[in-house]
This record gives sequence, C-alpha cells and structure tokens, in this order.
Amino acid sequence: MTDRPTVFSSPRRALLSARKFALMASVAAGLGAAAYGFSPSHLPPDIFTSPAHAQVNNEVRKVAQPVGFADIVERVKPSVISVKVNIGEKTSRDDSANNDDSPFQPGSPMERFFRRFGGPDGLPPGLRGGPRGRGGATGQGSGFFISADGYAVTNNHVVDGADKVEVTTDDGKTYTAKVIGTDPRTDVALIKVEGGSDFPFAKLSDSKPRIGDWVLAVGNPFGLGGTVTAGIVSARGRDIGNGPYDDFIQIDAPVNKGNSGGPAFDTSGEVMGVNTAIYSPSGGSVGIAFSIPASTVKSVIAQLKDKGTVSRGWIGVQIQPVTADIADSLGLKKAEGALVAEPQANGPAAKAGIESGDVITAVNGEPVKDARELARTIGSLPPGNAVKLNVLHKGQDKVVNLTLGQLPNTLEAKAGNDNDKGGATRGTDVPKLGLTVAPANSVAGAGKEGVVVTEVDPKSAAAERGFKEGDVILEVAGKSVATAGDVREAISAARIDNKNSVLMRVKSGGSSRFVAVPLAKG
Repeated sequence: MTDRPTVFSSPRRALLSARKFALMASVAAGLGAAAYGFSPSHLPPDIFTSPAHAQVNNEVRKVAQPVGFADIVERVKPSVISVKVNIGEKTSRDDSANNDDSPFQPGSPMERFFRRFGGPDGLPPGLRGGPRGRGGATGQGSGFFISADGYAVTNNHVVDGADKVEVTTDDGKTYTAKVIGTDPRTDVALIKVEGGSDFPFAKLSDSKPRIGDWVLAVGNPFGLGGTVTAGIVSARGRDIGNGPYDDFIQIDAPVNKGNSGGPAFDTSGEVMGVNTAIYSPSGGSVGIAFSIPASTVKSVIAQLKDKGTVSRGWIGVQIQPVTADIADSLGLKKAEGALVAEPQANGPAAKAGIESGDVITAVNGEPVKDARELARTIGSLPPGNAVKLNVLHKGQDKVVNLTLGQLPNTLEAKAGNDNDKGGATRGTDVPKLGLTVAPANSVAGAGKEGVVVTEVDPKSAAAERGFKEGDVILEVAGKSVATAGDVREAISAARIDNKNSVLMRVKSGGSSRFVAVPLAKG
C-alpha cells in the first residue's frame, strides 16, 4: 500500500496564505491591509477572532441602517378595523355561477376594478365568511376610526346593500356598526361603531402627498386583518373612469382584495388617502393601487355626518376636454379649460347665457385646467352659492355670474335609437372628410336640425375621430348646418382662415360633443 503523501506548508506559504485572506477581508470592508497590523514575523492569525475582524465589525456598525416603519405602525395600526358585511336574502345577488358580484354595471371600468379588488363579496371562495344564495352573502373590507366615539370611514362598495355590518378592531374585539351615509360618486361611506367611546382614531391629512413620498397601507386583505405593506406615491390626479370626480392617488404599496376602505398613511401617521381600487390583470397586487385623497374624504364625510347625504353644486352643462385640435380650431393658445358641448335646458348655465362652444376658463378667478377640474371645483361648492365664471364666447372673453343649482341624484336618460336610421338615405359626399351626409329632417328619427351621417369612410380622419353612421352634425366651425353645402362652405371658410382642423358639434346617442377634424390640404 502506498501512503498518500502528506503536504506540509512552509512558513512562507502559510504567511502568504494569511496575507491573501487578510487582503480579501480588507477589500470587502473597504479598509487598508495595514488595518490588520499584519507582520511577516507572525504565524497566520485566526482572522475571525483577530483585532482586525473586530475593527471590521465596528466599521459596519457605523454604516447607517435603514429606518423602519415600526414606530409609525405601532401608533396608527390600532385605528384600523376589519369590516364584515352581510347582504340578506332580499338584497343579495344570488348567482351561483358568478363569483364576481358588483354594485356597478357589468363591463364598466369600476366593475372591472372592483371585480379584482373586492366589493361586498370580494373574497375568494376559500376565504368567504359564509354560504351564498338563500342565506345571503358575506363580504369583508377595511376601514378606520376618525373619532373616539366610533365614527369610521370605509368604501361605499364595501357596505352597499348591507343588512348587517360588524367591525373587528386591532385587539380582536367585535362590534356592531350602522351605516350613517354613503356617496357612490366618490365611493366613500361613513359608519358608526356602537359600544365604545374611546376608540383609537386616525387623522386625515391636511397636506397633499408628493410623488415619491412613503406610504403605508393597512387593512384586511383576504381576511388577514392588520396587514401592513409599504410603498411610495407613484402619481396623483389619476382618472380611472369612475366619473367626473376622479382624482385618485396612485400608490405601489401592495394592496389586495379586502383592503377596500383601508387607510394609506404617510410617515407622519396621518391618512393621505382611502384605498379603493387596484389595477391587476392577475387579480393580485401588481403595484398599482388607487386611493381617494384625504381632502375629498374630509369634505364628503362632513356632509354625511351632518345629513347622511352629499349635495353638490351644479351649473347644468355637458362638458368635454379641450384637446390640441380643438384649441387650434378655436384659436386658443393652450389646450386648457372646459368646452361646453351642450347646456341643459333651464339649467343655471343656460339661464345665464352660456352656449354650446363656449369654453369655461376660470371659476371665481381660479384657472380651470380641464373638464375634470371644472367638475370637481363646481361639485365641491354647495348649491345656492354665487359663482363667477370666465368664459371664452365666440373668441371673446366675458364674465358670467350665476347661482349654483343642486346636482340631481340621478341623471335623466336621453332618448336615442341608434337602430332607427330611417331607411337607406344615401346622402351627399363631403370631400376630404370621408363623410356622407343628408339633411336630418329627411331621415326619420334624426331630428329636424343639422345633417345626419349616412356613411363613414373607415380609413378617413372622421372615422379616426369616432364618427359613425347615425351621428348628427349640428354645427361646423361655429355655424349651424342643414345641408351638405353648408358643411362644405364652413370647411372652405376654415381653410381660408388657415385652420388646421375644423370644429364640429355632433349629436350622438342623445348627447352632444365637439369633434375637431383635421383638414386635408389641397
């Protein structure tokens, strides 16, 4: 048997090996080799217990450690509640084949959001609180106290249609609550928890968050109460298609089903927003969540607490954004303001002389950026208030004074029948626009004013702008039209004025809008 040779390290090899390890450690710690006090006359030291190692540890301790959120969470978490609702037999939507019940119209933007976010029945089958069908449905959401006597905020879609509301506090106690009032337009609800007078509560922030600020979401995702997640403010002023009052804060803190109605805290421990929706192709958090700003919540709950409902100012106009093409057609320097598509008959605006085609540029001296800002500004004012509107009317600035009416709770449906085209009227071509039109009074169901579109070239600019068969063109470049000749004359006048596009007022499906159609050269 041949013995395996034994390799002995020479003192010099051992010394080099020690130097090698020492240098590796010093590079990792960002220190010079001399920090180890290494001497060629010494045998290899144990670098894990040497003074050099101790010095490395000391240097690491000096590095600033990440600041956590534990202190903030410890302070605010007791104010957050889990909300459980029961929708009884009469009000539950019993559909065993559909697990995505929603208070919103099927296919609407909010229905798509809340289908993935959680509504009255937002939990997956394995985590639902009870059976569906004959016994009613249960659902869970989140909320938070805003006063020691038990007033709490949640989402309207969490408690909508609920026969019974229970809340569970952070210490595990369960209380009965009643709904004080709801506001579907902003998805805010106010509830009152019975059985206590010293509940821990959170403060709604008075300041606007900045993009990049830290945010903490606390809530009840998937029934897991007291869950805390962190992220930043990704954007502000988001419009998710819910309505004219959309002004959401976008956050990337993980938010899931059951977080509805829960607070989004800033690093001061104040509520910057109420979590209400997420965008998710998968059903889980992908880092895109939306919160109702604290300023909106404060104004809404003040009215809900006072009278159980929300009253909003109303001027009675159908408005639309001023696009770059529309601004060019109207001779505006900037695409700002709100374009009046149609004033409602006998509304405050119509009585004050505001007409279709006017652009509202300011309210009480404050500039109006776009149509949504006008809607939010007017809606935030109480009915009966006197307001001053700056209006661009046929190229001239003027001031209009009016008294706000009250926004109706329901909007009257306008009659419209897209299927009644009145037969096969051919109409007259309007060159370079890709439209064929006929006098509206010659087509049954099209009305007596304007020209009705009987054909649209699918490759034309008009088709790109959404024109379709059955639309009625009421005005072109601010002039009423009744024939194809009127349309051609108005377009020719716009070309003479070197306009890049021509503005048309179009009636479609019972409502009016302005459309800027680019003019072909030549």
